[in-house]
Amino acid sequence: MDYVKPAQVVESLASAGEMKSKLPVRHLLLRGALSGAFLGFATSLAITASIQTGIPLVGAIVFPVGFVMIVLFGLELVTGNFAVLTIANLCGRATGKGVWRNWAWVFLGNLLGSLFYAGLLFVVLTSAGAVEPNALGQKVIAIAEAKTLGYKSLGTQGLFTMFAKGMLCNWMVCMGVLMSVTAKSVTGKIVAAWLPITTFFAQGFEHSVVNMFVIPTGMMMGAKVTVADWWLWNQVPVTLANLVSGALFVGAMFHATYSEKRASEAVATVEEFIPRLIDHDELEQPVVT
Repeated sequence: MDYVKPAQVVESLASAGEMKSKLPVRHLLLRGALSGAFLGFATSLAITASIQTGIPLVGAIVFPVGFVMIVLFGLELVTGNFAVLTIANLCGRATGKGVWRNWAWVFLGNLLGSLFYAGLLFVVLTSAGAVEPNALGQKVIAIAEAKTLGYKSLGTQGLFTMFAKGMLCNWMVCMGVLMSVTAKSVTGKIVAAWLPITTFFAQGFEHSVVNMFVIPTGMMMGAKVTVADWWLWNQVPVTLANLVSGALFVGAMFHATYSEKRASEAVATVEEFIPRLIDHDELEQPVVT
């Protein structure tokens, strides 16, 4: 069968997390940079599709193409690693130092790749600054300002809103990572990964690596956003929110119920319970298993 059961998924991710925690820095940076660039490609594609069709959902449907590239080539995306490395650590396969080492270097790699693609796209959309940004550029400017100044104008409530969007986003992103492991075929992996990624993008949730591309690109093309606005009113809070949901809502929860140790404990509990149930005086019918 093409389907991989949840307990096997968690074991596979624990092994992957162990490997990721030990990768040389150069590989973390290179694979992280490629991931950042690919998500930049996907984001500009999604915005283009939304503009051309006038239907934002179309953009959300095509956006996962970047995530699929990352999954199929085993690249490094810090938001997905928030769950994968957490599982590896809880399974005793990766040290705390190895986990934070991966997250830090991959974050930097994602940022460098995102900025590289942002610079190239700026050149394309403005003829290296010679002309005004086209429709895509204007939309990117509007998004960059909404993702920073929009929250800033709301103050504390804006921070809470942003944080909630960041948690909801990476809950789905990490589910995309897990779901891609539930299939053995390339087609199965693509379809499984596509669904939760479309879900987060269609609802306008906040993804830290996507924002590494879209906000600086908007700044390059004239968005009234400062570097402080970018980091204080989006990048830092959203990254922390992505970390919380990836590590807790996906990594810790799936480890708690599907890790090999937890599964064996559950089996032992059932095996002890059923004989007692069968021997109970009030039991009228035998239990069928």
